Amino acid sequence: MMKNYEVRPGQSVELLQELHILTRDGKMNQDSRRKLKQVYHLLQFIEPLIRERQTEHDHVTLVDHGAGKSYLGFLLYDSFFKGTDNHGSIWGIETRDELVSRSQELASRFGFTGMSFLNQSVAESQDSQVLPNRIDIVTALHACDTATDDAIRFALNKRAKHVVLVPCCQAEVASFLRKNKSQPLADSVLPELWRHPLHAREFGSQLTNVLRCLQLEAHGYKVTVTELVGWEHSMKNELIVATFQNRRREGFERKLTKLLESVGLPEMASRFH
Repeated sequence: MMKNYEVRPGQSVELLQELHILTRDGKMNQDSRRKLKQVYHLLQFIEPLIRERQTEHDHVTLVDHGAGKSYLGFLLYDSFFKGTDNHGSIWGIETRDELVSRSQELASRFGFTGMSFLNQSVAESQDSQVLPNRIDIVTALHACDTATDDAIRFALNKRAKHVVLVPCCQAEVASFLRKNKSQPLADSVLPELWRHPLHAREFGSQLTNVLRCLQLEAHGYKVTVTELVGWEHSMKNELIVATFQNRRREGFERKLTKLLESVGLPEMASRFH
């Protein structure tokens, strides 16, 4: 008998088995339980975004960057688009060819005709001729370091209505902080926040996400920041959800520029504008 692991109603048990979240006899280890909880929790944030877009037009488009094994894409499609006639398309962007091939085979086996997978980096996908000029929802779950920034740029270029991010391994800003730490910032004691390597890494991660939020706000998005799941499940836990509302931008642009100047990183302005 299949044990109850809080599988969503209507969710394909066979699909969960093929994704190796459930074993063939319906069991789940601690790692799989943690992974499923994270993805399901993320689905709770994405579902209302999909429902909103469905009320506005028939065909919803979603691009998932750094898709990996495409847990998110498959569970989204299985939950909201399977059995529908051309009501949604999901593209998974992934650099590892073996994962792309596996996902393509799995989508074909389950008849998920609206799912596609591209063997590209997030940056390369910006110029893809396969993807439409406009995308409804852009997601990036644990896209490492600057891949999250590339996903934001992709969303801005595609005029995405919604952007859902779980940033991971933010190293670029920390490297700039370390490189510039000997440069004086007037009489500021701010460099003490990143003088030690551990603090540089942690402060750099925090600063990166603040800059990303300001960037999205400067482009007219309303931004919400929250926890994805409890810290006991993942330290990469920050969830950024942005919805385009064509808000006034000038104040956020000024804050973004001022913040970069305050920490001695004006050279990074092009990354976040």
